[in-house]
Amino acid sequence: MGSSYEDWRPVLEKVQAQLVRQIQQYNQKEMEEHKENAYEHLIYRIKDPASMAEKCGRKGLPVNARSALHGVYDAIGLRIVCRFLSDIDRNLRLLRQIPGCTIIREKDYVHNVKPNGYRSYHLILRLEEPFPDVEGNTPGIFYAEVQLRTIAMDSWASLEHEMKYKRDIRNPELIGQELKRCADELAACDLSMETIRKLIREN
Repeated sequence: MGSSYEDWRPVLEKVQAQLVRQIQQYNQKEMEEHKENAYEHLIYRIKDPASMAEKCGRKGLPVNARSALHGVYDAIGLRIVCRFLSDIDRNLRLLRQIPGCTIIREKDYVHNVKPNGYRSYHLILRLEEPFPDVEGNTPGIFYAEVQLRTIAMDSWASLEHEMKYKRDIRNPELIGQELKRCADELAACDLSMETIRKLIREN
């Protein structure tokens, strides 16, 4: 395998495909057994070389394949967008049971909300796969970042992303305040929808 990050893309795509397949199979099983999906959307990507180079530089790491694959943990990124708060827990249970998968880092921004209103559940997965890794080991070790959100959280995060990366914004302080207010309202909506769901099921 080559020494550049881009050379590893075919292997990363295989690792990502295997992880996605297991999550999709779980969703299909949930649909068959409980007549409802475990999530609404499953979005995934391999981090592009320019973004990875920028992140390695920001972390003070050499810009090479080893840093990208074993120094930074988000070459593979998945976003699982759920309908309800309890669906986040359902998908967490699945991820903990995947063979060869170990959760090495968790950040719960659903219950421990960031000051700007950001809500999401972040995981770093350590995946053991039957391919050589950047260290030359077989089976190899690969990493993936997973974000679990409700639809409301994901809608807010899209707005926040626009705010963060858009240039020449007028009144950024006012927009930031409005985003925080919006995040609080969406969080209240999530709680209300979860309560309604429980009432429907109980009756």
